[in-house]
Amino acid sequence: MPIQILMPALSPTMEEGNLAKWCVAEGDTVESGDILCEIETDKATMEVEAVDEGTIGKIVIPDGTEAVKVNELIAWLLEDGEDASSIDSAASSAPAPAAAAPAEASAAPAAASNTPAPAAPTADNGDRIFSSPLARRIAAQEGLDLTAVSGTGPRGRVVKRDIDAAIAAGTGKAPAKAEAAPAPKAAGAESNALSVDDPIFKLLPEFEAVPNTNMRKTIAKRLTESARDIPHFNLQVDVEIDKLMALRKELNSRDGADYKISVNDFLVKATSLALSRVPDCNVAYTDGAILKFKQVDMAIAVAVEGGLITPIIKDAASKGLATLANEAKDLAGRAREGKLSPEEYQGGTFTISNLGMFGIKSFNSIINPPQGGILSIGAGEQRPVVKDGALAVATVVTLTLAVDHRCIDGSTGATFIKELKGLIEDPIALML
Repeated sequence: MPIQILMPALSPTMEEGNLAKWCVAEGDTVESGDILCEIETDKATMEVEAVDEGTIGKIVIPDGTEAVKVNELIAWLLEDGEDASSIDSAASSAPAPAAAAPAEASAAPAAASNTPAPAAPTADNGDRIFSSPLARRIAAQEGLDLTAVSGTGPRGRVVKRDIDAAIAAGTGKAPAKAEAAPAPKAAGAESNALSVDDPIFKLLPEFEAVPNTNMRKTIAKRLTESARDIPHFNLQVDVEIDKLMALRKELNSRDGADYKISVNDFLVKATSLALSRVPDCNVAYTDGAILKFKQVDMAIAVAVEGGLITPIIKDAASKGLATLANEAKDLAGRAREGKLSPEEYQGGTFTISNLGMFGIKSFNSIINPPQGGILSIGAGEQRPVVKDGALAVATVVTLTLAVDHRCIDGSTGATFIKELKGLIEDPIALML
């Protein structure tokens, strides 16, 4: 029997993806482990490998198709001795449920084929019209009324050949239906985004409409929900980094060093260690409980073409500066190339976002749910400071902590900020 190749779920939260490219063609022989196609998710483009061996019998979803649902049929794989004619019979071979089956069983034909199909229709007298998922899908596409099509399959079931015959004869056309009114949106779920067809744009200069990628849609959805639903509050502090920069210079100049530690690496290490010392800030809010994480998985915001991604350094507080620096460099590089696996960018217990390299003095970030906080890092710059009653100059960075007030109170956030400031201004403590 031909094997169905379905749209894979490349992450626990994936619902759909773009079929960017087929790496095989119909008639090609494949073995387990061969690359079949490339799937574009909201974060990366990933290769899909063959699980079984056989011949590509039919490609159902072509290159470049967007928004393909998970578990939708994308191709057929023929086993030894099979030809393309066996695909039609395989598509229509799923057994129909009994007429008296409970309501839950009505989804069985679609589930058996793992591809979306319209619900099975009923005749005017209420009897169910038995039909294959493939026949229902083609009928819906062609506007056919299945009650007017005679079935030649088992127990009078309507199968693909019956639909083909009806199309050829020009019979069974369904009457036109009035356009359904749009379903009302749930309270609080409406979008404030304008449509590209909004009349206001006709009054503005000529523009180019760049379609939103899956990544941009995901960013828009998640951050809109975060800004709307999470009660943010911000705490800001200035920290001196002259000692940190001196230690960085000393470490990077050591003979035989196989690392290059950045200021950001020091700040990632300091933040991770501060979270381990103030675990009430390494948390997430749920309706039933506040989750206190037992290790710090630090997400680092990295700008990529078309959006933002947050690769994760697992158990960052326990790693030395050199290890952390090398891992951060590797993750950021592969993030920009779109080569991260889902487990490398999904999750994380806390996020750091650094815009200091752009000269931004300070900024407020939006929390990346379900995390409880995010730290924004501004540019290091020389500023006048008062030391022992005298005016001096120091290199200062402004840090802004945004936290979810549902799980982190002001005093807890302040305790964390105080711990972090102490670690940064006395960086030798990071080595202990």
